Amino acid sequence: MKLALLQMQADLTTAEERLDALEAAMASAAAAGAGLLVAPELLLPGYNCPARHAAEAEPRGGPWEMAAADLARTHGVALVFGWAERDGEDVWNAATAIGPDGTVLAHYRKIQLFGEMERASFRAGDAPPPLFELGGRRFGLLICYDIEFPEHARGLARRGAQAILVPTANPAGYEHVQRLLVPARACENGAFVAYANYCGDDGGLAFGGGSVIAGPDGAVVAAAGTPPALIIAELPELGSYPAEAISAQLADLRLPDGA
Repeated sequence: MKLALLQMQADLTTAEERLDALEAAMASAAAAGAGLLVAPELLLPGYNCPARHAAEAEPRGGPWEMAAADLARTHGVALVFGWAERDGEDVWNAATAIGPDGTVLAHYRKIQLFGEMERASFRAGDAPPPLFELGGRRFGLLICYDIEFPEHARGLARRGAQAILVPTANPAGYEHVQRLLVPARACENGAFVAYANYCGDDGGLAFGGGSVIAGPDGAVVAAAGTPPALIIAELPELGSYPAEAISAQLADLRLPDGA
């Protein structure tokens, strides 16, 4: 399967502009033969716009989710994207996986909220990160800061995830996540990890780009620089990797006596 990551310019103002950028990326991904595209965290309505999170957040099955499903159907490409979800009085930092036929495959609410803005805007998720199957593979969902906590990736891997998809909004200055932690999570768990970030400046918050796909041996399969980009890479079958690269890390953790 070919996997695409959209590294989007962060300062697109309206939901319409963001959906237009997503549609262009979906069309390009389809033309390149990709079966799945991962877009950044809070693609709708945007990340660094806390006043809009509560004002514009939508419920499940609302116009944003329907528009994303239409794009997936139109281009025949599955999609994972982040968005602000309203459920009654609560607003969640969420991500949804949609199949190429427009059906919802999985939905997730971010557990590890990062910084004062996120904690003021959103309620933390309390359900385990979900799994879904596509193209004969099992995928798991996390969002941004979640991947920095090894327990979340480990839990998905122990439940059978072969790839972990991570919509993100990682600011400039935190590039150690793309450079070190994403490959480490992949190697620790014998799984691919795909991390789709923003780039550019949004209301004074700069994003570092550097979207990356890391393989189960910890090596980088594909990575973007700092400008807007669409990276597309073939995910090899796990059987093409040495067995020790994909299995040795999943045993139960054992500590020496007295530790």
